[in-house]
Amino acid sequence: MITAELIYNSVDKELAFEDDLLRLIKECIANDRKAQRSLYDRYAGTLFGVIRRYECNLEMAEEILNDVFIIIFTKLGQYSFSGSFEGWMKRIAINCTTDYFRRNAKHKKVINTDDFEKIDPYIEDEICSKIFYKELLQVIYTLPETHRIVFNLFVFESRTHKEIADGLGISEGYSKWYLNDARKKIKETINSMK
Repeated sequence: MITAELIYNSVDKELAFEDDLLRLIKECIANDRKAQRSLYDRYAGTLFGVIRRYECNLEMAEEILNDVFIIIFTKLGQYSFSGSFEGWMKRIAINCTTDYFRRNAKHKKVINTDDFEKIDPYIEDEICSKIFYKELLQVIYTLPETHRIVFNLFVFESRTHKEIADGLGISEGYSKWYLNDARKKIKETINSMK
């Protein structure tokens, strides 16, 4: 049975966590190295998980994580203290990952976007209901790099094709093609796993 005391304790813990986080952020802004290490230790795992959805190479993912924290510590003074701090850091991680990808520009190839295969836009729900998250990540890792990044941005981050195209330096048509081709490849892989 939920009691008033249980609710108050829960609220007190949440407020204490927020106060602790606020103090930690302010100390990081003041370049306190211990506070920066504490912030890194608290959030590195979460941000690394986000990065790994996009980058399957472990060393590259670690390099991107380091870049993400450099940006976080550099721009921490710009955090407005409204909205989720973790969400703010995740956006930085995603943007840093797509920037890394764009700089390496392996995805620049000619694609005939007239050859789109029509695929059910709600295939992600069907996929997710058939396999567990770790298995889905393994399937996503088998995708070519651009396919994987476009799929992640569209499905997990709810980005539009215009946002994806702008972020990756490709056309909206290419973004749509990569998404459709990724869906097709995922469906084929899952069907072959049955």
